Amino acid sequence: MPLRGMAVAEIGVNFRLVLALDSEWEVALESPAGLSHGTARTNPPVPLKPESQDVAAALHLFRAKVLSAVAFKSGALRLVFDTGHHLTCPSDPSFEAWQVTGPTGWRFVSLPGGGLAVWTVSGTNES
Repeated sequence: MPLRGMAVAEIGVNFRLVLALDSEWEVALESPAGLSHGTARTNPPVPLKPESQDVAAALHLFRAKVLSAVAFKSGALRLVFDTGHHLTCPSDPSFEAWQVTGPTGWRFVSLPGGGLAVWTVSGTNES
């Protein structure tokens, strides 16, 4: 996903956790995710639970820049930030776990039960 170098400009919380990035991109998590710092072996992920607004650990991402953003065919998402934080969100068996949207129609969505759907600038779906 084309998020490299973008910073988290705003963090929003309701039934989901929303990271508003530079250049009109947005990452919205609607299912439990994990936020770790450093290696998972020495620092296990802190759970983020958007449905219960239990996402205080995500405040560490404010102004962090994305180093890597990967949407896997399995429906999982991994973001790596310049602060050393790693945000991971697996797919959900029943719901869309996350979505990433951008300007001019870009949309990446984790499908219920796994899988990934991508809408490009031209509006075509590339599931």
